[in-house]
Amino acid sequence: MRTSVATVCLSGGLVEKLQAAAAAGFDGVEIMDADLQAAYESPEEIRALCARLGLTIEMYQPFRDVEGVDDATFADTLHRAEAKFDTMRRLGTDLVLVCSNAGTATIDDDQVAARQLGEFADLAAAHGIRIAFEALAWGRFVNDYRHAWRLVQAADRPNLGTCLDSFHILSRGHDPAGIEQIPGDRIFFLQLADAPALDMDLLSWSRHHRLFPGEGAFALTDFLGHVLRAGYSGPLSLEVFNDTFRQTDVVRTAAHARRSLTWLADRTAAANGWDADRLADATPPTGFDFVELAGSDLTPFDAMLTQLGFRFRGSHRTKPVRLWTFGDARIILDEQTRDEVPRVAGIGFEVPDAAAVESRARTLGAPEVYRRTHAGEHHLRSVAAPDGTAVYWNDTPAEASWITEFAGGEADEGAVGVVDHVNLGYRWQDFDEAVLFANSVLALTTASAAEVPGPVGLVRSHVMRTDDGAVRLPMNLAPATAPLPDRHIAVRCADVVAVARAARQRGLEFLRIPQNYYDDLAARFALDPGFLDELRELDLFYDRTEGGEFIHFYTPTVGGVFLEMVERRGDYDGYGAANAPIRLAAQRAARG
Repeated sequence: MRTSVATVCLSGGLVEKLQAAAAAGFDGVEIMDADLQAAYESPEEIRALCARLGLTIEMYQPFRDVEGVDDATFADTLHRAEAKFDTMRRLGTDLVLVCSNAGTATIDDDQVAARQLGEFADLAAAHGIRIAFEALAWGRFVNDYRHAWRLVQAADRPNLGTCLDSFHILSRGHDPAGIEQIPGDRIFFLQLADAPALDMDLLSWSRHHRLFPGEGAFALTDFLGHVLRAGYSGPLSLEVFNDTFRQTDVVRTAAHARRSLTWLADRTAAANGWDADRLADATPPTGFDFVELAGSDLTPFDAMLTQLGFRFRGSHRTKPVRLWTFGDARIILDEQTRDEVPRVAGIGFEVPDAAAVESRARTLGAPEVYRRTHAGEHHLRSVAAPDGTAVYWNDTPAEASWITEFAGGEADEGAVGVVDHVNLGYRWQDFDEAVLFANSVLALTTASAAEVPGPVGLVRSHVMRTDDGAVRLPMNLAPATAPLPDRHIAVRCADVVAVARAARQRGLEFLRIPQNYYDDLAARFALDPGFLDELRELDLFYDRTEGGEFIHFYTPTVGGVFLEMVERRGDYDGYGAANAPIRLAAQRAARG
């Protein structure tokens, strides 16, 4: 697999973009005309820099508004092309992207369009240049890749082929199966982008909301399968217009982009039974092994966990680390840091083969996490998520491996509990990369996405999970001007009312819920009055679907972390989304 990235995908100046692309492991680049115009370096200097970096200049783009125009306008177009062809000679690239006319086209006639494309290709041939003609989704007369291919066939020039762009094809709902009817050697270039499912005009959707593969709603593995079965042998290139990526760190974004192509090539090969570009099989986790909190002083959590009914299992024999458990729910308190604000620092997952999972993650570009261990201590395979959160994998039962390193605690007998989900909050610039990481590295799939109204704007919630629900990671994105959303650990128990009552007796202060909430519950659900009074007394949230019920409560927030205790009754599979606005408002009020 050869890989390429359009310079428009990355922030910064052209030199920075090229250096980041090379550092991320791309083989080539598409150089955007606007990036070259803004560079102080000459085309010759850019060409030399790419050679030093090991990058091929795969294509120069875009050249706009060629076909479907009157003769005078077309003559001006040819004059404009002469200058761009000379620039390409200086850059050392022989392929230019020509987009279907979206601005100056006035003649809706395929014969005229084919003739003009042919004459344009003849001029390009005199300069040793090939033309990749692309149907823009918003092209005035040509907006379907099949139409663009018919025009290429009608023009019949050896240096004129087509460019296929996943966004332009899939955003219009066109069937990509027809790609297999195009000879592979006439597909001169391929551009890939994902995108969320949005109901908006195509131009705005394309210019502001494209995503890297694996982050959106497009069936890109199917799309790429059609292209490769057609016989395309050129690079897989990313063309992603996105306001976030053009503001984020260029090196990190380039690595993020490269990971997306590795993932896409692997998923496409797997779907088609091909050996090339395959990674080790993606293995979803079978459950949570532990969740790690870090901070210089975590004693408030010791008190909180005691009040919730967790058992203190002991301190680590060589580190300032403590373990608390509630059945199979394990929370580690790690004070090996000077950070005063507590945070979710790591998540451990149970997997069948930790070494294989780690190897796949490293192939996808995830860096290893340094973890200080002493002789005789259990080795946990680990990598860092893009935001720095440590991800650990364990294929040995916890009680027989790392838990043996803790001493001085008590046995955990009788409690029935597991980590139900870990809710992770992200800044606007980190969210899409986190979704790709969960998909590609953790082998989780998107279960649902929603927007939740909060006191500082809409919170975007995106749930990643295993098919069986053993691992669930709701991922929250707050508005750009809002603070980073707090993270929380949800522990599922058998009787949350009993847990809440016992915790209240031990002195735990719950997140206070407005009485108006319970008046609304009475209106929405025909609850037994005694049960409703119990919910009100204990500050419990309630939700119900046709499949079951959900009862839960929250602790106060300490630093950037709080805990949630939940009970799922029947087949309830959600997270109490209807209660989220009330919870967010109550937490804001509690902060004062």
